[in-house]
Amino acid sequence: MGPSSEDSINVDAVNLIANEIKEIRELGVDVAIVIGGGNIFRGVKIAAKGINRTTADYMGMLATVMNSLALQDAIEKIGVPTRVQSAIAINEISEPFIGRKAARHLEKGRVVIFAAGTGNPFFTTDTAAVLRAVEISAGAVLKATKVDGIYDKDPMQHQDAVKFPLISFEEAIIRKLKVMDSTAITMCMDNNLPIIVFDLFERGNIKRVVQGELMGTLVTSEQNINLIKGGTVK
Repeated sequence: MGPSSEDSINVDAVNLIANEIKEIRELGVDVAIVIGGGNIFRGVKIAAKGINRTTADYMGMLATVMNSLALQDAIEKIGVPTRVQSAIAINEISEPFIGRKAARHLEKGRVVIFAAGTGNPFFTTDTAAVLRAVEISAGAVLKATKVDGIYDKDPMQHQDAVKFPLISFEEAIIRKLKVMDSTAITMCMDNNLPIIVFDLFERGNIKRVVQGELMGTLVTSEQNINLIKGGTVK
């Protein structure tokens, strides 16, 4: 979890995220988190080397549980009650995912961390995040990443890459932009659930996003984009 380091879990990055989460909880914002496991294990990458894809994906899900426990520990150490719900039953260290129970935790001011993706192979963390967001009636999906938004090509490799401050679900799918996989974007489009892509590792960015500052890239419907450009929505 976090930028590359000699350790698979970057404790400094975990603590940074935990403190940012505490700040937005203090604003009264309900927080539910879906974590990937790529810093520990990438199922797709390993499957390409010969391990059965289903097995590799389950191994990746277990990596997300490890990350979830690390983040839970960091958040609770600074005084914010947190629950981990796993799509794979590991009762000794997490609750099973139950949508109504997750909603109840949020009502009580707890942070909820969803681990183990959807519990099914062949589905990405992006799809898991959107699925959980829909199930708990979230207002938006915040995709915190290592870049400050969506570009027409990889900004790490192309200096002339152009950033999209606003883009519609349809255009993101047509352009095959790597904001999320197509299943996740389509689910957001079908449920009118906006996606905000932003740089996780710039201090204060999560708070800026939840306070409504237009930063990073907003992926939403054409109608909402027209309203924003027309000044109707701020």
